[in-house]
Amino acid sequence: MVTTRGLQEKSIVLVGLMGAGKSTVGRRLAKRIGLPFADADEEIEAAAGLTIAEIFERHGEAHFRNGERRVLARLIAGPPRVIATGGGAFMDDETRALILARCIAIWLDAEVERLAERVSRRDHRPLLRGKEPLAVLRALAAARNPIYAEAHLAICPARPDETVARIVAALAAR
Repeated sequence: MVTTRGLQEKSIVLVGLMGAGKSTVGRRLAKRIGLPFADADEEIEAAAGLTIAEIFERHGEAHFRNGERRVLARLIAGPPRVIATGGGAFMDDETRALILARCIAIWLDAEVERLAERVSRRDHRPLLRGKEPLAVLRALAAARNPIYAEAHLAICPARPDETVARIVAALAAR
């Protein structure tokens, strides 16, 4: 366990585009630093009793984002933990302000070509249904990267364990 002073006083929130590894890295980071882990998408699905895709299909993106905002506010209000967010969570002004004020936000800044390859392996992401992943991710990166850049730290992801090591080093240097 990392003993960096103050490291466990705030939740650590991972942000970035879909496929950046927020959930995988988040689980490993939480274990490494001795904090619980929460995947916001899993928490949303549990609260709604529906998958993310079903929420989008039945109620639309605005409804999903509203639920996402409430779930993240609940997670942040609780004890410190590592939280993996969905790719669009940090785009919401209210959610972003809460994360920046109460947590340590870490942007997993991955290359879109690598992300496109990764997300093409499964067909469960509502924003990609019936679309070309690389084109969608390029457009999302153009719109979202300036907002993600507001995070406290930016980490270029590599293999999950190496990414965790980079995060721990960056947190220790803060």
